[in-house]
Amino acid sequence: MRNRFFIACILSLFAVSSCNDGNIIDVTFDFDTTFKACDGVSNLVFYKTKKDPSESLSVLIKSLKLEDILSFKGKDTIITKTGSTFNYRTYSNTTLPSGLFCSDIPPSDLQITNDSESSAEAVITATLTEDDKDGVPYDLEYVLDSNGELLDTDGDGIPNYKDADDDGDNVLTKDENPDPNKDGNLDDAQDTDGDGTPDYLDTDDDGDGILTRDEENDSQDQNPGNDVTNIDVGADYLNPDVATQVPATAYRSQTIYKTYLVTMIVNNISLENIYQETMDFGTLEDSSLSESYTIIPPFN
Repeated sequence: MRNRFFIACILSLFAVSSCNDGNIIDVTFDFDTTFKACDGVSNLVFYKTKKDPSESLSVLIKSLKLEDILSFKGKDTIITKTGSTFNYRTYSNTTLPSGLFCSDIPPSDLQITNDSESSAEAVITATLTEDDKDGVPYDLEYVLDSNGELLDTDGDGIPNYKDADDDGDNVLTKDENPDPNKDGNLDDAQDTDGDGTPDYLDTDDDGDGILTRDEENDSQDQNPGNDVTNIDVGADYLNPDVATQVPATAYRSQTIYKTYLVTMIVNNISLENIYQETMDFGTLEDSSLSESYTIIPPFN
């Protein structure tokens, strides 16, 4: 990521020769578009480094921790922190240690050749995406129904976009071939009984009059896929010649995956003879930005 600083030269007897009769020098910093984070006791540091030459940019944000940013409810949050500290540093070291800003005591062989500091405003934007990774593209499931609510086909309280079993038949959507050739077009979704409703949205996949979730003839474990009367045909829920009903009493557990996208803009950077109104600091890279949790929907 390239960030340009415009350096205002103060014309004087000492500055005229270096400014070449101009008032502005265009300086470009060439850093990656990503940054890292280190939590302190009560402060948070966002930083990025580069080599050849060895340099770093960092922003110290007081009274904030990464978990505060990731604990919001809803899809998006924006946190604005004034009084943050921005630093641009150069080093004589050929390479910089990993986790450079994560230690209270810097490495003994670290040689800082320049440390420029400025107060600044940090604007942090966090976006949460929850997904079921069920083989149906997120954009096709994060839609509204006729009532203006997020689509929830089976009415279990979990919208389709994060429901691993969209039709509530206890067969996971990904196992019902919603997109056989994985091209993002669901026109070829598996439809066993040919009724126009793809299996992943059909509560009676084989059209035998028995709900798929009730075709657990061998074992009642919320998994109709392992109940097989005729091995040549496959699972009973896909065999219209088997119509034995064992009413289901619960939904199977499912996993929801959470991913956070954290970006930051730094405003009002003012170093010696250098001012930048806005800097796009980039996108955070951190292992804590991805997690998952397991739920069992209430049975209906």
